[in-house]
Amino acid sequence: MAEVRHTAPFSRFEWMIAWRYIRAKRAEGGVSVMTWISLIGVTLAVFALIATLAVRSGFRAEFIDTIAGANAHVSVVRPREVITDYEEMADRIRAIEGVQSVSPLIRGQAMAAAGDRIGLADIYGIRLEDLKASDAIVQSERTIGNIDDLPNGIALGSALANNLGLTIGDRIEITVRSGAQSPFGQALRRNAYEVVYIFSTGRFQIDEVRAYLPFETAQLIFNRDGVADELEIRLDDLNLSEELKQPIANAAGVGMWAYSWQDRVGRFLRALTIEDNVMFIILSILVLVASMNIISGLIMLVKNKGRDVGILRTMGLTEGSILRVFFICGAGIGTLGTLLGVILGCLFAIYIDQIFSLVNYVAGGGVWDPSIRGIYNVPAELHLSDVLKAVSLSLGLSWIITIFPARRAARMNPVEALRYE
Repeated sequence: MAEVRHTAPFSRFEWMIAWRYIRAKRAEGGVSVMTWISLIGVTLAVFALIATLAVRSGFRAEFIDTIAGANAHVSVVRPREVITDYEEMADRIRAIEGVQSVSPLIRGQAMAAAGDRIGLADIYGIRLEDLKASDAIVQSERTIGNIDDLPNGIALGSALANNLGLTIGDRIEITVRSGAQSPFGQALRRNAYEVVYIFSTGRFQIDEVRAYLPFETAQLIFNRDGVADELEIRLDDLNLSEELKQPIANAAGVGMWAYSWQDRVGRFLRALTIEDNVMFIILSILVLVASMNIISGLIMLVKNKGRDVGILRTMGLTEGSILRVFFICGAGIGTLGTLLGVILGCLFAIYIDQIFSLVNYVAGGGVWDPSIRGIYNVPAELHLSDVLKAVSLSLGLSWIITIFPARRAARMNPVEALRYE
């Protein structure tokens, strides 16, 4: 009795046959056009998935950085009242482990005017050393002037300064309600200040209204002599804000209320999370549709190669070998498409600024309006976890759906395949 020899799975000859089938021209019974369509479809689907995940991660990181960088990690207020013992309160809060700095603030709204231009300003009265602790204000790439000159003037957001046509050395007129009552209503107080510093936090909504005055000056114009409106607290780790919020409120004393940056924007962050999940599901369907092209191509390939399958089976190839040949064809297309999609997606995320600059130049400008979008450019942040999710999804779908037409080819009856040959 002849000895039956079994070849190892995915032997070299299986790869050779699969490669021949993939690159075969239509005249030879191949489906090279369908192969290209499948390859391009998977590539574009994976590229879209990675690019979208990178942009969504960038938006979230940009939002958190600018909000937490320009605002307090935790704020302490006394509802409907001012804080009289803010210095003692600040000392007690500083003693808590994880607290980086505590800054008393004066807050109020004012009308800002320069020449014939007017606008609304959100005034923050703050000490110079406390303002320097704000990374979004001090370490911004788009700053003009010297922040150390704050005691002699006012610091403005870049959009507010631009709307009023102001630059360093110009004077801005600030009008606020003084609190004093007159026969004609609440009296107004008007003062002029020199613009000494212009900053950009990265969020247009902040830059178009935010202005900083020295703490004592703000106390004077808002009638807050000897008191503060709130305490601004920065932590070593902003992610600990929820954990430290209650200890900070306890240290502040009875009647004080502490709220974190997550309390202010938590609803928006939850909406971002839901949107991220929905976008991933939608783009996953896109990857699935692209992977279905592989099935179409393989079904055509199996049909066209029926004679070849019959001959190979009569030569001694097992069902497993035939299955692996066609699995290599489909999985190879999916794997190559995934690899190309990953490369394109990563390049897009890395060079997104240059890409949008080119698009903006070609379109003649105005492609990205920060007054509408809220930020100055399109952020993208590439995470390994996002790339792995895209790769796993694409490879999983393309490999799994390849099994079905490959299994059909493996179970083909060689007699039926050669009957009319």
